[in-house]
Amino acid sequence: MSATFRDWVNPQILTQPVYEGGKPIERVAAEFGLDPSHVAKLASNENFLGPSPMAVRAMQDALEKVHLYPDGNGTFLKEAIAKKRGVSPDQVILGNGSNEVLELVARAFLNNTNEAVFGEYGFIVYRLVTLLHGAAVTSVSMHGYAHDFDALLAAISEKTRIVFIASPNNPTGLPDDPGDVYRFVEALPDHVLLVYDEAYAEYLDAPVDLLPYIKSGRKILCTRTFSKIYGLGGLRLGYGYGDPDLIALLNRIREPFNVNMLALAAGEAALDDEDFVLRSRAGARSGIQQLTEGLKRLGLKIYPAASNFVLCEVQDPQGKFVALQKEGVIVRPLAPYGLKNHLRITVGSHEENERLLAKMKSILQKTTK
Repeated sequence: MSATFRDWVNPQILTQPVYEGGKPIERVAAEFGLDPSHVAKLASNENFLGPSPMAVRAMQDALEKVHLYPDGNGTFLKEAIAKKRGVSPDQVILGNGSNEVLELVARAFLNNTNEAVFGEYGFIVYRLVTLLHGAAVTSVSMHGYAHDFDALLAAISEKTRIVFIASPNNPTGLPDDPGDVYRFVEALPDHVLLVYDEAYAEYLDAPVDLLPYIKSGRKILCTRTFSKIYGLGGLRLGYGYGDPDLIALLNRIREPFNVNMLALAAGEAALDDEDFVLRSRAGARSGIQQLTEGLKRLGLKIYPAASNFVLCEVQDPQGKFVALQKEGVIVRPLAPYGLKNHLRITVGSHEENERLLAKMKSILQKTTK
């Protein structure tokens, strides 16, 4: 009998979990016979305002040059990011989304002799990249769905190479107290790299600032994305910043031309679109208040949110997920995260949020009869 691909594949691939993205509008529309233009996607934490207008104009200008390869070093975007973050360009690495940066750091430092530590309800990609590279997973309890920094410190062993933390956390939405984060950083042993995921940091008035610790030599990589507040999820653009030596190592394994020309142009322009960021932040806060108050009126438990989504506790979330799809509203069930009684609901426009609340009320009334 001839060998199969499964006989050849690296063993950890056979047990590697597969990332499950939010259901696309077109799939839901086709499945339930809906008009795609009437489907509200409130599942993937996208910006309901759309993309940064300045980024769109920059992409339109760049279209005439797409027959050329992009700048493989991302020179101008890295310079813009460096200026924004208060670092030098050699402290910045660009990624095909911040997910790629997370994968690069795992590829560089994780293997079957060490481990990564993160909260039990941390972003699922932390678990995926850890397992992919053969490292052990140490998952730490998150009482109240927030990080327990004492428990995280206690979980660190001699085998720990990376600690992943996101603030605000996805999918629970809770931010961390800056003082708790700073005390945690100061207590970290020298053999541990902290990967601090700032995907939703722009939604905070005063996000945690780890730059002084990076400058002092602490082993920290911060990651950010253009997918959320800048509204550029379809471009897949993110970055990391940290010590120049760390960035140089990650660049050794980064794919050439990993960021396309349109993304480079859009990212550089989006960083200057401060009005759009302010409008997006205000819109997210208004939407969180609208959803929180509305869902609480329906008798549902909602957890404090500091980004552009809310965590909702509900009976039979999978059933609610399907029922809402039939009504043209897509949300995100969280069973893959271990949150078996929860939905994550992204802030939409005022009208989309009202529609979600109305459809949820109708569904709840039917299930209680």
